Amino acid sequence: MSPEPLIAVRDLESSRHWYQTVLGLRSSAAGVHDEKLLSGERVVMRMRPWDTRHHPHLGRPDVRARGNGMLLWFRTDDFDAAVLRVRQQAAQVLEGPELNPNVGQREIWLRDPDGYVVVLAGPEGEVAA
Repeated sequence: MSPEPLIAVRDLESSRHWYQTVLGLRSSAAGVHDEKLLSGERVVMRMRPWDTRHHPHLGRPDVRARGNGMLLWFRTDDFDAAVLRVRQQAAQVLEGPELNPNVGQREIWLRDPDGYVVVLAGPEGEVAA
């Protein structure tokens, strides 16, 4: 089993661009009504515009809280390259980069264009706490 979180977005093209340029993901058969984003050959997340009718339990666009109680967490083997992309794209940084001493990994916390919190984390145990 492997998770593939799906998020609702205001502007599919803009969000697609953000995740590709900031996280280095690539698109798989991008469509007008959905998007699959890949790392290597593996789907790591999906996106749909808010106006889609295919997922009635996805939520409502008029409710402003995005992902309360949820983080989009991505592990990367090349944390330095990920931080460089974040800086080059002037992504909104909430915290970091910093060391999480509990697991010995570096993390940077971001906010995506729709308000979701995105965490990029290096490998656990990479850095001695």
